[in-house]
Amino acid sequence: MTNQVFTVAGTSKQKGEHKVRFANDTLRVKVLEKHDHTEVILFELPKAMTKLDAIRFIKDQPEFASAGSQSAIADYLDRKDSAPVAPVATKAPKAKKMSLATKQVDEDAPF
Repeated sequence: MTNQVFTVAGTSKQKGEHKVRFANDTLRVKVLEKHDHTEVILFELPKAMTKLDAIRFIKDQPEFASAGSQSAIADYLDRKDSAPVAPVATKAPKAKKMSLATKQVDEDAPF
C-alpha cells in the first residue's frame, strides 16, 4: 500500500458505476465532468490523508448518504480495509523432565 496522501476525496458515477475518487484540488471536478462523470461529489478533507483514511472519514459525511456513494465506499473498504490478521500464538511443547533413572543412555555415544 502506498503512503501517498490526498486533500480531497469523494465519489462519482461513470457509465452507470459509482467509484471513489481522490485528488489534491477540488478543480478535479472539471476533469471528471469532462470525461462524462456525473453525480460528482468531492469533499475537502480536514488534513492530508491516505486513501483508506480518507474513505473512512467521508463514509459518515451527509454528502455521501446516497445509495450509490455508500455502495462505492463500501466496495472500496471491502477491497482495501483488511486489517492484518494477527498470527495465532502457539505454545511450544513443554520439555519433559526426566530423572536419571528414566533416561536411556546410548552405550556407543562418544560422550
